[in-house]
Parts: sequence; structure tokens; C-alpha cells
Amino acid sequence: MTMETHLLRTFVTVARGGSFSRAARDLGYTQSAISQHIAALEQDLGTALLTRRPVAPTRAGERLLEHAGPLLTRLDAARADLARLTAAPNGRVILGLTPLSLTAEVAAAARRGTELRVLGREDVLTEVATGSLDLGLVDGMTAPSDPLPLPDFGPLTTTVVGERPLAVAVPDGHPMAGRAVRLAELADAAWIDAPDTAIPLERLRKFASTDGFRGRLRYTGTDVRGLLGLVAAGQGLALLPADVITGVSALSLSSPRVVHRTELVHGDPGEGSALAAALTGQRP
Repeated sequence: MTMETHLLRTFVTVARGGSFSRAARDLGYTQSAISQHIAALEQDLGTALLTRRPVAPTRAGERLLEHAGPLLTRLDAARADLARLTAAPNGRVILGLTPLSLTAEVAAAARRGTELRVLGREDVLTEVATGSLDLGLVDGMTAPSDPLPLPDFGPLTTTVVGERPLAVAVPDGHPMAGRAVRLAELADAAWIDAPDTAIPLERLRKFASTDGFRGRLRYTGTDVRGLLGLVAAGQGLALLPADVITGVSALSLSSPRVVHRTELVHGDPGEGSALAAALTGQRP
């Protein structure tokens, strides 16, 4: 079993995009070559990885996708880590941020020549690891002083930037408005599934030890104001840092003891060293 890297990359692109023709455009191959790659990988592994109509992973394909995505990211991260050793300075620093990590303090720390890119959590981590970003700010819910549970994308450094309280954004007139609530009390409420903007619902289920918190609708944007507009319209609830909740009501949490935590992630920061120091309150 050889499982060549280019075959794995083709499989991941087809499986995630759900299309052989789209994968051909993205990877610069012909559609016939894409089909040959998938056939060769299936022959190597001795099992079907994709159904063809519609194009979707089989059970074996889903399992391979769990392994292949992180493996390819680690390979790209290794290339980027080596490239940083010989990279020539260009005077530009690219900082990737999740929507909830862009605070007034972060904005004030930005240096001249810094490019800011607002991305989803996983995209920030992947692009830092693979060298598309010099620095990244990621956020999430965790117990006070606990690190964020981040995937292993290689030798990256993480440093805490700040912690702040969380609250549940609810429409004005919500029956629980004005009181502190236990998160588990809201397990059966309607929620907005906004994994890149609010705290992901899977994290709520973990901390409340319940299989509730089902999304009424899914929001894949990175606009916090847009999400709060959906809350105001009664489309569902969202767990957010208390200081970003405006235009709607907020319920404070009595349990569990959790905070919103932001961390800086980087490899060798290079020209981003001064910005990294400013973001973390350290000397460069």
C-alpha cells in the first residue's frame, strides 16, 4: 500500500467539493486524470472511496478523509516551516483573525503594513501552519485559564491574548431575560449553528454534558452583526462574548464556569515578532 501524496490530495479535494470537475479545476488536472487518481487510490486500498452519483465519500472514504486532511496539512506545514528559514524579508505581516478575536485592543496593536484577514477558526490554524499567514488569532470557549483544544498542525507556538465572560444572546422579551442561567437549561431551545462566529454547538454539548443544542438554522458567515440580526429576528440563540452582544438581550451564565479565550498562534513569527509582542503584552 503506497498511498501517494498526490492521490490523497486529489481524493480530499473531490470528497470535500463533491465534484470531479471542480477538483480538476482546483488542482489543474483534466477530469480524466482526476478519475484515474481516484481509481488508482481505490485499487491501492482495495475498497471504494467515493460514490459517483452523487459524488460523496463511502464509509471507508469518510474514514480516510479523517486521516488524510490532517496528514496533508502536516506535510504542507513542514514545507512552510522549512521555507521560513530562508524567506527574504518583505516588510509585510499577515495576521489572520477569527471574527470574535478582533477586539479594540487587537485593532490598536496592528502595525503599519499589517494585512488583516478575517477567517473561520480552522482556516486560521491551517493557514498559519502552511505559511499563508504569519500570525493567527483564534478563539473559543474553555474553562478559566485552560488552553484552547487546538488540533496538532505541527510545531506552532500558542500564547494567551485574553479571556472575557460569555453570555447567551437572546431576542428582547425572552422569558429568561434578566437572570443568570445554567447552560443546560437552554439545551432544548432553538439555536443558530454558527461555527465560525459564535461558540460552536458541539462545545456547548460538551460543557453541558447533553446531546441537546440543535441548530434551528446554520449561519456560515463571519459577520457578528449579521448573526445578532438573526437572534433579534427570533431565529435562535447564540453564545458569544458578553461585550459583543448589542441590539438584543443577554443572559449571563451561572454554570458551567467557562470563559471566552483568545490565543495567538504562530510558527517562527519573523517580521511579525513586534506585532506578536504587542498582542501578548510582551517585549519583542
